[in-house]
Amino acid sequence: MQEVFNMDLAVIATLALVVLVIVAIAKMAIIVPQQRAYVVESLGKYRTTLDAGFHLLVPFLDRVAYRHSLKEQAVEIPEQVCITNDNVQVAVDGILYMQVLDPKLASYGIANYNFAISQLAQTTLRSEIGKIDLDRTFEERGAINANVVTELDKASAPWGVKVLRYEISSITPPRDVLQAMEKQMRAEREKRAVVLNSEGERDAVINQAEGDKQRVIKASEAERSRQVNEAQGQADAIKAIATATAQGLREVATAVSEPGGDAAMKLRIAEDYIEKFGELARTGNTLVVPANLTDVASMITLATRIAKSDPPPPTSNTPPPER
Repeated sequence: MQEVFNMDLAVIATLALVVLVIVAIAKMAIIVPQQRAYVVESLGKYRTTLDAGFHLLVPFLDRVAYRHSLKEQAVEIPEQVCITNDNVQVAVDGILYMQVLDPKLASYGIANYNFAISQLAQTTLRSEIGKIDLDRTFEERGAINANVVTELDKASAPWGVKVLRYEISSITPPRDVLQAMEKQMRAEREKRAVVLNSEGERDAVINQAEGDKQRVIKASEAERSRQVNEAQGQADAIKAIATATAQGLREVATAVSEPGGDAAMKLRIAEDYIEKFGELARTGNTLVVPANLTDVASMITLATRIAKSDPPPPTSNTPPPER
């Protein structure tokens, strides 16, 4: 019996030793996954930060106190009521993106950096919204996001956390403010429509006036061209008549100077005299008869003398006749 009991004690001791070794090995060996960081304390004091890979710890002395993810994290910022510069309440929520850069500072710099950064983001957002009016909150989203990131990055630097960016998800004004904004937008659209319509009518009137102006100018130019052409035509006609008359007179003078021309001229003068006197007798009610009507030969002689007589010499004021 004693031997059996001793054997049982030996087996139990061996098993206990095996378990102790297994526990020691489990405490000693640790594997850190990729993009993770473990903060190790020795007897309650910070010793080192373990990166990804296999590591050995001192059993019963070292322990993993904090485990951090080095990946970029997205933290939802709850919806909160903010008051704009023109005293309008709006509900704003957003999403914050951050990353742990120093696991030691993230472990000992602050108790809960997620909660701290979330609360700081809300207060900073309220401060930024309070600086601008309601109408500008929708236009200045980029500026608001940048200012929030700047302020949070300054505050989170001692915590070993980097704030990468902040995005506003939605801005929700009260219902009555939304209705007022819709009325304002409708009024603006109607105003733009009226302005565009009036500008269209103005352009149409200007175009019509410009067209009338061009039409009058073209008509006046056409009238001027017509008058110039008519004047030119009349001048050419007068010149042609004068040229023909001069040519005819020269031919008559040449014919008179030839043999038989004197008799032909007397005959022509007598015919014209008789023809004109006959027309005067037919058209007039009163007939004036010359005293020497029967002396036709003397009239012909007088006309011939006048036709053959040389023109008087030109004076200083009278230009010479055209040859």
